[in-house]
Amino acid sequence: MTFKPARLLLALIAVAAAPAFAQNLAVVNGKAIPSSRADAVVKQVIAQGQQPDSPQLRDAVKKDLIIREVMMQEAVKQGFEKDATVKSQMETARQTIVINALVRDFVTKHPVKDADVKAEYERYKAQAGDKEYHVRHILVGTEAEANAIIAKLKGGAKFEELAKQSKDTGTAANGGDLDWASPTSFPKVFSDAFIGLQKGAVADKPVQTPNGFHVVKLDDTRPTKLPALEEVKGQIEEALQQKQLQAYQESMLAKAKIQ
Repeated sequence: MTFKPARLLLALIAVAAAPAFAQNLAVVNGKAIPSSRADAVVKQVIAQGQQPDSPQLRDAVKKDLIIREVMMQEAVKQGFEKDATVKSQMETARQTIVINALVRDFVTKHPVKDADVKAEYERYKAQAGDKEYHVRHILVGTEAEANAIIAKLKGGAKFEELAKQSKDTGTAANGGDLDWASPTSFPKVFSDAFIGLQKGAVADKPVQTPNGFHVVKLDDTRPTKLPALEEVKGQIEEALQQKQLQAYQESMLAKAKIQ
């Protein structure tokens, strides 16, 4: 349908003459609910992937906002707004909203640079090394117990069977399997025990950690499998952003006068 000049003029005049109506979603007992509030809710729902924008969604949002306004007015009428617990919760909510605004502003003004992401990825690659190890262990309480297990293994006992007595309940049922991992995933004293082993060999001596004494076996080795930078770029960016936020927070704490 094409507007004729006269009809178009009337339409423009109607819009200009009713700005309050255009800006308000509804007016409840004389209290206006701005359309911008509904727009913000719709935008949030869409961003969360819950459902697309539609007349049905906007009707549901409008109904919900009207109900909330009616209930809010009744709550204020009954004095809940002045309740000490409610006031405390409102202050906490206010702080959260304002702080989130500060954080969003900081993140916007201090984006993580691609060069920093790449440098962090390279640091991770260097730390992971070029080899992964498939390790098993049996955890016991004393060195004597560990030595006894090593002696049984040298006598031909199966590691998987002896692992059933391990204090590590998470791996005892599957032969003490710790899966594939880089040496940096373990305490150094533990990784030192298996790095020099031949495939299928058991360390001659038990390894002591705060958890107890470990009998360590190396099943196999393989070249390290690392995800490509693009696969983990988002995770690295988030981690670096958290570091920046933590530094920002600590800088404010350092300047604050706390008594």
